Amino acid sequence: MATIGDVARVAGVSRSTASYALSGKRAITPAVRAKVEEAVRELGYTPNAGARALATSQTRVLGLLARFLEDEFAPAMLQYILGVTDEARRLGYDTLLVSEEDGVRALQRLANSRMVDGFVLLNVAERDDRLGVLREARQPGVLVGLPERTSGVDVFDLDFVATGRLMVDRMHELGHHELILVSQPEHVVERGGAYVWRLANAARERAAQLGIGLHTYFGSSSQPSIGQDLNGFLDAHPTATGLLLNNEAAAAALPSVLAARGLRIPEDISVIGRYSDDFARTFSLPFSSIDSAADELGRAAVQQLVARIEGRIAAGAPNIVHLISPEIHERGSTAAPREILDQSG
Repeated sequence: MATIGDVARVAGVSRSTASYALSGKRAITPAVRAKVEEAVRELGYTPNAGARALATSQTRVLGLLARFLEDEFAPAMLQYILGVTDEARRLGYDTLLVSEEDGVRALQRLANSRMVDGFVLLNVAERDDRLGVLREARQPGVLVGLPERTSGVDVFDLDFVATGRLMVDRMHELGHHELILVSQPEHVVERGGAYVWRLANAARERAAQLGIGLHTYFGSSSQPSIGQDLNGFLDAHPTATGLLLNNEAAAAALPSVLAARGLRIPEDISVIGRYSDDFARTFSLPFSSIDSAADELGRAAVQQLVARIEGRIAAGAPNIVHLISPEIHERGSTAAPREILDQSG
């Protein structure tokens, strides 16, 4: 295994110069830095994390706390994790994924160690019990998800209130008067998944303002239950002409449900979902959707966190709350309801 001494020898510089070129602790000319970086690539040199931590007080490792919960659709969570890990790698950081059920204990253990330079938290609940520990930690932290109180942490999320409104507005523009909204399982709300009720409440309020009938349901997060749920919702409201989906499992199951019922989109029913574009490609989903921006959120969160770790954001600078505005990505699954099309024809 190559050492820093090997790097110095190949680059034709002293050991200390090679070390400074890699750590950035002293100014090194671009030409010398280029020689050292070329030697690193040639030798496949990887700095020893323990030695680096002792020398720089940094590990260049980010702690990612995420839980794979039975009542949420695991492939959707993976999109957020990939956004974080890909951007961390691009910025020269490794990621330590911690999926321990007791998130408070895991965070305390890592915060008291020298293992990570900062934290990214997923699965953020409205009153997340990890936030007290995070606010007291010496390492900075960032959230992908909006809690009730945002003090002391940077927060990134999709604007779920605006998302609910936009879904209803688009259906109203097309002339729909009766819609079905399928949300995540009720257990997600019970444990603090505020994004579910934020979208649903906003959709209800806008529907009431516009005189639209909106039937709201919680759906399962897995097959075959979600398929049975969707059939039940459609049976209960045969005159509904539009479906709004805030449930990835429902979106994945819907094509087969509609095919079995002989329903075509958008001729018989219009559909708008909320999930990532990567998710849509993975499952070949034909529905217009609002991108949950999993990749964008992960990248933005890591960029903010690394800026704080590396001192590019002044100590004591205010924390930020950044909500991404929703946009509908059209895939041809919405149109005016059949009665309007028949009248216009």
